[in-house]
Amino acid sequence: MNSAPIEFYKIWIDQCAATEGIREKFGLEDALNYLIGEKLFSFLHAAERDPLFAAEVPAFIGEIRRLFTAQEIRDYLDHLERTRYLAPQEVDLDPEPDEDLEEEEVWLENPVMGAEELLRFARVRQLLQS
Repeated sequence: MNSAPIEFYKIWIDQCAATEGIREKFGLEDALNYLIGEKLFSFLHAAERDPLFAAEVPAFIGEIRRLFTAQEIRDYLDHLERTRYLAPQEVDLDPEPDEDLEEEEVWLENPVMGAEELLRFARVRQLLQS
């Protein structure tokens, strides 16, 4: 059996297609969270290390711009900046002993990861709004 290798760097195509269904079923906010807040950030992280992913970034950005209006993207990024990146962090003074940090909160505990995530956010904003 001779099948073509899986081209993981093309995953954005399926993710964009899935976004249309997410928007129909769950609404605009969930679609934006899925595609930009999760998938684009992960894709850019991979693109920092893999030239095959990096080569796909312009096409991925173009498809996001097709799926969402400029105003929807701007409003979402403003919301993300206020609620995730610039929001004051609540300190849990009495953490549970076996409580794990959620995956998206890990970067809050590591200054290097935090800086990388902030830079990635700035790049997302630049790519989507230029």
